[in-house]
Amino acid sequence: MQILKVKKLRENAKMIHRATKGSAGMDLHACIEENITINPGEIRVIPTGLAIALQNENFVAYIYARSGLAIKHGITLANCVGVIDSDYRGEVCVGLTNISKESYTITPDERIAQLVIAPVCTCEAVEVEKLDDTERGAGGFGSTGKN
Repeated sequence: MQILKVKKLRENAKMIHRATKGSAGMDLHACIEENITINPGEIRVIPTGLAIALQNENFVAYIYARSGLAIKHGITLANCVGVIDSDYRGEVCVGLTNISKESYTITPDERIAQLVIAPVCTCEAVEVEKLDDTERGAGGFGSTGKN
């Protein structure tokens, strides 16, 4: 099992945790003093009051939307997936956007996103004159069929 070091930057910050033993993600909570309303089309940055330290450069932390907030209320991540690099030590904040037609209010301590730790494969980019041929070739979106 990997260790994720977590530092509370504010006393009222909620520690991240997995809701169930089988959960891939750990819940992130809003570390706010008062409600924050996100109007339709608006983006708000919500602090968690936490900083993390990944074990080494072979890991990354991803922030994903909570499916309940996204499906029921249209509250999702402004950048689709947040990426926290292994050398970042600042506060973990979550950029949320409202894609619904109704305002939504984030309350203190509300679960706003989930954090997933994953291995990362680093590589060196090398410019080449030609790429290997494949059956698909340069076929783009939808080129492999509907199903």
